[in-house]
Order: sequence, then structure tokens, then C-alpha cells
Amino acid sequence: MVRLPLTPAEVERGQRLGALLRRARGERSMLTTALDAGVSPETLRKIESGRVATPAFPTVAAVAEVLGLSLDALWSEVNRTAAEPAPPGGAGERLAS
Repeated sequence: MVRLPLTPAEVERGQRLGALLRRARGERSMLTTALDAGVSPETLRKIESGRVATPAFPTVAAVAEVLGLSLDALWSEVNRTAAEPAPPGGAGERLAS
């Protein structure tokens, strides 16, 4: 099976996702967060660093649940372009606090 290279948009989305999850995690340990979500700390580290730009949906859902993030808000924030402002009360505002 041949895996196609990621597009620049996919890479950018992965980097936004990783940054959002990292900010939401705050001071919470990566190890605790990963174990609570049922993923390996290495997987979470790769997602947060953007090395895994297209993580599996169940992985993202599990981490988001542990961090108390709405998947709808997370999805809209990850897919927002740099030119669009974050919606009030959205993931961007939730993560900025």
C-alpha cells in the first residue's frame, strides 16, 4: 500500500491541531493525559508536535474528551484559516484562557 504525501493544507491543519491540544493540556502531564486517553505518550507527543498531521479520529476524540474539549469546537478551530477570527466561545477562546 502506497501512502500519498500530505498536502501543505493537511500539514498545516495537523500543526494547528497539535498546538490546540498542547495549549488545552496546559500544565497537565503528557504522560497522564496520554494514559487517560488510552494512547501512548509517544503518539500524543507526535500529534502535539505536528509530526502526525492526520491522527486517527478515535485518538483525537479520546484526547479531546480527557481535555474537556468539544469535538465540534476543536474541528472548527483546526479548520479555520489564519485570516478568520476565532468565534466567541469557540475552542480558540477556550484554549486561550
